Amino acid sequence: MGREAEVSGTVERALEALYTDDERALDTAASLLAADPAADAELARRGEQFVRRAWERGWQPADVVRLARRDLREEHVRLLGALIATETGGYERLPARWAAQIAELDTRPWKADRFSYATAVLELYRLLVRLPSLDPVGPVPGDALLPPPAAGESRMLTRVRALLAKAEATGYPEEAEALTAKAQELMARHSLDEASLAAGAPAGETPGAVRIGVGAPYEQAKAILLDAVATANHCRAVWNEAYGFSTVIGFEADLEPVELLYTSLLVQGTSAMTRAEAEQRAGGRKRTKSFRQSFLLAYANRLGARLASTSRRVAAETPTLLPVLASRDVAVTSRTDELFPETRTTRVRAMWDEAGWTHGTTAANRAGLGPDRRAVRGGS
Repeated sequence: MGREAEVSGTVERALEALYTDDERALDTAASLLAADPAADAELARRGEQFVRRAWERGWQPADVVRLARRDLREEHVRLLGALIATETGGYERLPARWAAQIAELDTRPWKADRFSYATAVLELYRLLVRLPSLDPVGPVPGDALLPPPAAGESRMLTRVRALLAKAEATGYPEEAEALTAKAQELMARHSLDEASLAAGAPAGETPGAVRIGVGAPYEQAKAILLDAVATANHCRAVWNEAYGFSTVIGFEADLEPVELLYTSLLVQGTSAMTRAEAEQRAGGRKRTKSFRQSFLLAYANRLGARLASTSRRVAAETPTLLPVLASRDVAVTSRTDELFPETRTTRVRAMWDEAGWTHGTTAANRAGLGPDRRAVRGGS
């Protein structure tokens, strides 16, 4: 048997440990690999194959990294980042949104003794081979039907991004209120413009989908907030609690603005929660988990009502487009049912804290999404 075949056999025997939970088997496999430096190249090649299978099962780079960060350790995330960067670097073009996900990878080298390194690689591969199939939300690299890359970010999206960045950075609630309100107005009117163009187009666009991370802590409140933002902007959100993300389904013009607004409102809500906690501590009350949960749930609940109201108001300004919007809503709902035929409603699981709920509602009111700031501040 030649050296190449011997190395391949060593790697193959080591990888058998991926399909068992026996840690002794994993230690034995790591010892085999550590003792044979010539196996490194073949081990890396097999890792790229596992990554490719993840794409074929519907996963995207951010999804896998999110899971590794939750279930493994920092060294695994860095090993995974380097593996994904190498594997995706071999394609001429990547699907939309993949470039941004790859740009955020942590690819810093991780150095350790050979046994520790082999153990970490095997632990990472064990996670990869056990990934289940997900409903795909787009093509995979190398797909023959991969659409051409976009010409660049739209002017509207650039303006929304800038407004929300300023809203997050300011220390003045009134300024953040005005900036966020303007961003929401731009999003709502852009959606109407897109619906108007679609009404005169010869061939109808079909809804797409994007996954957005919804991680701990307080992931249920975050999922509710994302659902509120998505629904108000003619999209639907389906939360996958097990893997820490929500899939947002909608027309392309609405998907990225939804993610931008959700992320910004979450940043603003977290900042408001931190300030409210400081007030509680100043009053002699200790910070509690129930306070934070109640705060974020109230924040999501109140914003949901206000976002929906703003969306209806803007749409009512162009009544001739209401049938088009209704048709697009039906298309989004149909696509959601197609992707997720077995969704179920989840009960809110949270400890109640009246002060947290009150502060959360107040923070949501200050998000400033309506045209009349005095009416917004008046309460519900």
